[in-house]
Amino acid sequence: MPQVRTEFPYPVKVVENIFVPLADGTRLAAKLWLPEGAGKVPAILEYLPYRKRDGTRYRDQGMHKYLAGHGYACIRLDIRGTGDSDGLIDDEYTVQEQLDGCEAIAWLAAQDWCDGQVSMIGISWGGFNGLQIAARQPEALKTVITVGSTDDRYATDIHWLGGCLSKDNFDWSSTMFAHNDLPPDPAIVGARWREMWRARMEHQRPWILNWLRHQRRDEFWKQGSVCEDFPAIKIPVYAVSGWADNYSETVPRLLAGLSGPRLGLVGPWAHSYPYDVAVAPAIGWLQEVLRWCDHWMKGVETGIMEEPMYRVWMQDSVPPSTCYTERRGRWVAEESWPSPNITPQKLPLNAGMRLGGAVQAGDAAICSPLWVGLNAGEVGRYGEDADWPGDQREDDGGSLVFLSEPLTEPLEILGAPLVHLHFSSDKPQALVAARLNDVMPDGRSTRVGVGVLNLTHRDSHEHATALEPGKTYGAVVEMDDIAHHFPKGHRLAVALSTAYYPLVWPSPELATLTVKCGDSWLELPVRPPRETDKNLRAFESPEEAQDTPTIAHPTPEAPRRRITRDLLSGHITVDYPRWNAATEMPDIEQTHVSSGICRHEITDGDPLSALTFTESRVEIRRTDTTIEHHSIGTLTCDAKDFIVRMQLRISENGTEIFARDWDERIPRDMV
Repeated sequence: MPQVRTEFPYPVKVVENIFVPLADGTRLAAKLWLPEGAGKVPAILEYLPYRKRDGTRYRDQGMHKYLAGHGYACIRLDIRGTGDSDGLIDDEYTVQEQLDGCEAIAWLAAQDWCDGQVSMIGISWGGFNGLQIAARQPEALKTVITVGSTDDRYATDIHWLGGCLSKDNFDWSSTMFAHNDLPPDPAIVGARWREMWRARMEHQRPWILNWLRHQRRDEFWKQGSVCEDFPAIKIPVYAVSGWADNYSETVPRLLAGLSGPRLGLVGPWAHSYPYDVAVAPAIGWLQEVLRWCDHWMKGVETGIMEEPMYRVWMQDSVPPSTCYTERRGRWVAEESWPSPNITPQKLPLNAGMRLGGAVQAGDAAICSPLWVGLNAGEVGRYGEDADWPGDQREDDGGSLVFLSEPLTEPLEILGAPLVHLHFSSDKPQALVAARLNDVMPDGRSTRVGVGVLNLTHRDSHEHATALEPGKTYGAVVEMDDIAHHFPKGHRLAVALSTAYYPLVWPSPELATLTVKCGDSWLELPVRPPRETDKNLRAFESPEEAQDTPTIAHPTPEAPRRRITRDLLSGHITVDYPRWNAATEMPDIEQTHVSSGICRHEITDGDPLSALTFTESRVEIRRTDTTIEHHSIGTLTCDAKDFIVRMQLRISENGTEIFARDWDERIPRDMV
C-alpha cells in the first residue's frame, strides 16, 4: 500500500462540483482540487465516464489531492451523458467526446486559477482520450500522461484479438450497459435529475450491437486510433502500462511511432496506476508524474528527460500460478525504441516437434478440442482472484508443442515474439493461437506470451479472405510485448492450437491446420544484459494523499472464477466474477451495491454451442430513494449470425419503472 501523505507544500481546497459550459449549452460536471496560495497554476485533467461523484470517488482524492498539494489544479471531469454531466452518451471514444474535451480544456485554461496550461492524465478510458484529444491539438494542452491505453482500437483493446472476437467484447458491453442509465445526483443537478435519468433510460442501447457490426478494422475502429496519424500528436507523451495488462504493447508502439518528446514505462503491474498495485513492486508513480509535469509545464529541470526513453521490468521466471501478488525481476532500459540492442533470433519449428536447431522439414496437423484455452485466464488483468493462466500442460495436450533443448545459458527477451507460420487448412475459416511457454526442468510450464490470429485476416484486418482448403499460406502471429528471463536449464516451448476458448470465439467449423515444419519458425527479440542497467535511478517509494473515506460492507459470497466440465456430455462452463461490492460513502450519504457475473459455455466438438451470459445488478441507496438496474444478456451464434439478447429492468424503491428487451441477429463476417 502507498504511504499516505497529509502534509504538502500547499493546502488543498476541494470543490465538490463545478460545471464546465460547452458551446451547445451542455454542461459537464467536474470535481476540482485547488492549491491554495499558489496563484495561477497549470491544470491536470482526468476525463472519464465513471461518475466522479460516486463511481471513482474512493480513489480520485489519493491522486488528485496529492498533485494539487504540489502546485497543480486537478480536475476530474464526467464525460457527456455520464455522472452529473448533461447530455447522452452513444458509445466509447466518440468524436463528440473528443470535441467536448477540447472545449473543456480551453475553458479550464481560461480560469483565473489556471496559468493557461493543461495536461491530461488517465488510465484506460482516460488514457485513450488523452491521446485522442492530443491528436486534435487543442492549444492549451501541453502534455499527456497515458496509462493502460491503446493507440489502435482494433488491434489492442477488449473487442478483437488478431481479428478474432474477444471474450471481453460482450462482457464489457454488458458492464457499460449496467452503467449508462444510472441517474445523476440531485445534490448536484437539482430537481431535473429525474428528467435526465429518464432520458438516459430511453437512450440506453447495448453497445455490442455497434461493435459486432464492425468485425474488420474499418473506419469505425480507425476513428480514435491515433496510430492512423502519429504525426498529429506533437506534444510530449509519457506512456505507461504493465506486463499483466492488456495494453502493454501500446507503449513500444507509441515510442516507435511518435516523433516528439516521449518516455515509456512498463512494470510488472496489472491494470492499475503504478503507485497502487495488486502486483508488486509498486513505485513512487505520483512523484514521477510531478517530475514530468514540473519539467514540461513549470520549466523545472527534474532530470526526467535525461533518462532512457524506455524503462521496463525484466521479469524473472516463475512457476505457473493463477494469481501473483509480486513478480521478481529488475529494471532495465533502452535509450531508444526500436533499440539496436535487440537481436532477432530465429528458432525453426521442426519436424519431431523440436524447437530450434538445424531445419527439419515435415508436416504436423492439429484440430484442437474446444477445451484448449480454459487455462488462459483473463485478457487483461486487475491482479486479483485467479486472473492469470495456470500450468500450460493441460492446454498443451490439445496443441502442437515444439520444445527446445534445455538452455545452456540464460536467455532474456524484450519485445514481441513472432511466430511465422506456413500452413494449410481443411476449412475456409480457421484461427490459430500461439503460446510461448517457459518450461521448468520438472515439466511445469508458465505462459510467457500469447497471440491469436483469425486466418482469414492473415494478410489484412481490413480485407478478410477465405482460405482455400489444401492451399499453403503464410501468416505471422504476433504475441504481446514482454520482458522475460529464461534461466539456464529451462526449455522454450511454442504451442499452436486451433481453439483458445473462451479468450476468443471459435470458428464456425472445427478446422484442421497442417503446419509446414522447418518452413515455420519462432522469432525472439533477444536482449543481452547490459551493465548500464545497474546505474538506473531508483524509483522512490509509493505515496498518495488520503483517499475519501468509504465503508466496505459484507456481501453474499460472490461467484468465483470456476471451470466446470461435464465429462459425459462434454459441456464446459467458465465463470468470471464481476464487480461484487457494497460500498458506503458517508460524506455524501450514499451506498452502492453491485454484483455481476460473466459466464462462458461451450460443448466440446460443437463450436456453434458457444454462449456468453452476463448478469449485472447495481443498486444506489440515497436518503431520498433507492434505485436498481438489473440486466441480463446472452451472446450466441449459428453458422451465419451472432445473436444478441438483452433484457433491462430498472426499479425505484422496489417498483419497476422501465423495461426493454433486445433480440437481434448480426451476420458473421468471417469470424
